[in-house]
Amino acid sequence: MRIRAAALALVALLTVPAACTRKSAPAGAKTPAAAKTPVVPPPLRYEVRLGKVTFTHYCQTCHGESGAGDGFNAFNLDPHPRDLSDPQFQKKKSDAELADAIQRGGAGVGLSALMPPWGHTLSARQIDELVLYLRTLPALRKPST
Repeated sequence: MRIRAAALALVALLTVPAACTRKSAPAGAKTPAAAKTPVVPPPLRYEVRLGKVTFTHYCQTCHGESGAGDGFNAFNLDPHPRDLSDPQFQKKKSDAELADAIQRGGAGVGLSALMPPWGHTLSARQIDELVLYLRTLPALRKPST
C-alpha cells in the first residue's frame, strides 16, 4: 500500500509541472492584455490615509466624497461648500492657508461662517494630515464631460 501511494505521488509530481508550464509567445507577438491593463494609482502614504479618515468623518458631509462641494448637506447651505478638488483653487492656496481655514473655520479667515472651526476638535497633526489628503483631491477628480 505504501509503495502504491509513493508511486502515485511520484507520478503526480512528474505530470503536474508539465501541465502547468506555459508556452512562450512567438517573438514579435504583442500581448493585448498588457495594453488594456488599467493604470492603478499608487497607494496613499500613511499620513495621507489618516487625513482621508479625518476628511471622511468631519468634512465629507458638506464637501462630498471627492471634495467637489457636493456632500449630503451641501445643498442645504448657502453658500455651498467650496470645491476642494479644483486644481485652480489648490494652486492659489498654500498648505498654511488651508490649515488655517481648517483650524479657525470660515469666519476666522474671512469666508463663510458655515464652515466650523476645527482647531479645538482636531490636533495640529490631524490638520496637517488632512491638508496632505486635500492635496490628493485634484488627482481623484472626475474629468468633466
